[in-house]
Amino acid sequence: MSVKEGFVEVTGGKVWYQHHNSTANKTPVIILHGGPGSSHYAMQGLRNLAKERPVIFYDQLGCGKSDWPTDTSLWKIDRFVEELGQICDALSLEDFHILGHSWGTTLAAAFYLKKPAGVKSIIFSSPCLSAPLWAKDQEENRKLLPLEIQQTLKKCEENGSTDSEEYKNATKVFNQHFVCRLNPFPEFLKEGKQYQNNDVYNIMWGPSEFHVTGNLKDFDCTSRLKEFQLPTLFTCGRYDEATPNSTEYFCSLTPNGKSHVFEDSAHLAYLEETEEYIRVMDNFMNEVEGSGKR
Repeated sequence: MSVKEGFVEVTGGKVWYQHHNSTANKTPVIILHGGPGSSHYAMQGLRNLAKERPVIFYDQLGCGKSDWPTDTSLWKIDRFVEELGQICDALSLEDFHILGHSWGTTLAAAFYLKKPAGVKSIIFSSPCLSAPLWAKDQEENRKLLPLEIQQTLKKCEENGSTDSEEYKNATKVFNQHFVCRLNPFPEFLKEGKQYQNNDVYNIMWGPSEFHVTGNLKDFDCTSRLKEFQLPTLFTCGRYDEATPNSTEYFCSLTPNGKSHVFEDSAHLAYLEETEEYIRVMDNFMNEVEGSGKR
């Protein structure tokens, strides 16, 4: 297996990519990381998918190893859709699977609805396909937290102090319940903070996973899921902020949808149940290509 990396010129700057080539002659998969403003860093373990097929990672503009421009007009979903098309063109990806995680599923959906040619399947991993439904789910999730944490979050949001240490500490408790349940929290994830751009996250999403104030707050493609006429896999963790109920709802609206729940995970099943996650992804893509399960 060979690894190639470089940069692609996109609207607004240069984007870093990494191509894990495989000896297996199968359709490549491109990984769309979460955020917005995160990076491929947390998902790098998915390079193990390259045992079966080529794997392409990239850091979206404004994070990771890509350029970090200061032009805030760049942080809109349409430009990220355009960016993905530019990367596929530059890397000569004619047929490919898309594996999007969290915000990456939002991007995957928007991309497919605009440029469906060449997309062989989509994996919606911990999907956010309706920001209003996501926000509603988080209201319910917050009710499961200790009362003092709920009160702290509410107080800080009401008085505009979401950048305070108090709010950040309360957010950590939410994350321990619904984002990553590994204890201790993986050290390498802490190291990955340097690759995250909070400005992009705040502009597009908001101050936290559960307080949606950014320009994605009205995104909702549920009425168009019937247009996804290709094999589609929806996955989430049992304790995921992308709840099993909402994930199953999205699946039910999709003609060729399948779903899978990772029973011992929250939002980061690719870290919390790595081997099982890889197995499920491989099986789905192999099935799409008619090469069976392993």
